[in-house]
Amino acid sequence: MKKIKIIYWIFTGILSVLILMGSIPNMLSSHDSQEMFKHLGYPLYLLPLLGLAKTLGIIAILLPGFPRIKEWAYAGLFFDITGAFYSGIATGDPVVQWLPLLLGHVLIFGSYIYHHKLLAAKTAAGGYTEEVGFTN
Repeated sequence: MKKIKIIYWIFTGILSVLILMGSIPNMLSSHDSQEMFKHLGYPLYLLPLLGLAKTLGIIAILLPGFPRIKEWAYAGLFFDITGAFYSGIATGDPVVQWLPLLLGHVLIFGSYIYHHKLLAAKTAAGGYTEEVGFTN
């Protein structure tokens, strides 16, 4: 279980840092964020909302408990990264600008998969899990 926990925290830690590095400038409506949104054709009033949503999603993933909210957070981050990926392609941006977003997908899937492996390992060990509570 220790190996699973380490791999989970590697994926989740890197994912958290990368998402927060993007969400904080969005919440603050930084000049660079505004320019990117203008380039993509999105309204600027979405910037703080998306930044807040991404920040809350990371908080939900990092906090123990709240299994349903955690599932929604993973889904929301997946849709955010997928939307950014598609927007880059749709606006004709060069591959080097949108291809790195695939790393976001890898991190989300890795964190999600190892989150469930960790839950399964805790259940098998007879310990506490988010979904079922105490198993004793």
